[in-house]
Formats: sequence, structure tokens, C-alpha cells
Amino acid sequence: MYKVITVEPEKCTGCRICEAACSLHHTGECNPSKSRIHILKWEPLGLDFPMLCLQCDDMPCAVACPVEAISRDPHTGATIVDSSLCIGCRVCNIACPVGGASFDPSEGVAVICDLCSGEPLCAMLCPTGAISYTTPAKAVLSKKRLAIERLSEILKHW
Repeated sequence: MYKVITVEPEKCTGCRICEAACSLHHTGECNPSKSRIHILKWEPLGLDFPMLCLQCDDMPCAVACPVEAISRDPHTGATIVDSSLCIGCRVCNIACPVGGASFDPSEGVAVICDLCSGEPLCAMLCPTGAISYTTPAKAVLSKKRLAIERLSEILKHW
């Protein structure tokens, strides 16, 4: 069984260590704008919310991709983008229900959390445990969806 990233936004302090580690691991530079995880900061509410691919079972990003550049890694279960196939159309960004797909303008391709090949640094380095990498259970998956729904409601009324 695959492991999944779990986010507990109430534990996030907005330190952005996850963004720095992700960008350093994937691009060799400490540049949060090139990270595959982004901290949504909602200053008026004091909210810091880690946003990344939830590795959806139905993979709406892959279904929407016109060139089939997005697939699931058979070993980790991670959503992966084949940058040699990606045409940079950003349809996956639009299709993603949680904003987990982003675009790297310097490379001209989509970027999605690939779980660091099964050892996600964001989860390993998160000092508060707001991001963890665990075996999925119904309660965990429900908690992820609840967190996204809560954020969605906050943003709708803001």
C-alpha cells in the first residue's frame, strides 16, 4: 500500500522550510517559487496552509492532460510529470481541485509533487508535524479532504 502526504494546517507556522527543502531537492536552488509545495498565507486570519498534490485516486490532472504526460509512479504511487512530453498548456493546473499542480516558467512544464521518490523532504523536515507521510486510512483521507473544504469555505467568504 502506498503512503500519502497528510496536512494538518492548524500545526503549520508558515516557516516555509518545506518550500526551501523541496526547491533545493528538485532544482538545486533554495527558491520557494520553484517548490512543488506552497504555503498559502492568509494574513488577516493568521492562516498558513501547505498546498500540494494530494495524489488523488482519480487523477483529474492526468485525465485532463492532452498529451498524457502525467501518470502514477508504480513504486511510490506519486503523480509524476514526464517533462519530455509536457507541452506546458497548464490544463492540469486548471483541472486540479486543490491547486496541487503548478507551472515552472523557466522550464515551460507542469510540476507536481512526486513525493521525492518515496521520501518526501517536506514531511521529514517539518518542525511542527504539520506535514506527514503516512499509510492512508479512511480517517486520514477524510481529514485531508476536510482541511481542503475548510480552506475553501474560508476563501469563499473572504
